[in-house]
Amino acid sequence: MMLFAACHSKSPNAQLLEFEGKYPDESAENITITVSDSGQTAFIVNTPMLNRYESPDTTYLDCPKGITIVSFNDFGRRQAIVTADYACQINNNLYKATHNVVIYDYGSGDSVITDEVIWDQRMRSIYSTKSVKQVKHDGSINYGDGFNADERFTKYTIIHPHGEMVGYDF
Repeated sequence: MMLFAACHSKSPNAQLLEFEGKYPDESAENITITVSDSGQTAFIVNTPMLNRYESPDTTYLDCPKGITIVSFNDFGRRQAIVTADYACQINNNLYKATHNVVIYDYGSGDSVITDEVIWDQRMRSIYSTKSVKQVKHDGSINYGDGFNADERFTKYTIIHPHGEMVGYDF
């Protein structure tokens, strides 16, 4: 579904990052990846830097300078945008975004803010088990112990919500 390939000549100002005592095998800057499903754009991923690390057991990807992911609904309109200061691949089907993770839902106008989000590509879902702050379009704020959502963030549930709740939300 996705292809990560890059060539990059080392400049004198290049900062090499280390993972488990190893430097990246490949590094690329200013990357845009378009992910499609049945010929329709599902996601657009942007990152200032993408690193790939190889070992005999695994391939590891990370985005040490942050990531922005825009998801699209079935009609080709923006559904949600995710921003984070760091992202990495946990294994072939799990990806993690950490540090100042913000998800904005264009459909509802709501935002979810947390420190960590996991995308399970196989299950086509995103979730967090970390504390979340939900800022509703009307300005009310709810808190929770995590959330579950479909991968495009069209439907989501806050786990153990508490905070300001408007009566018509019940």
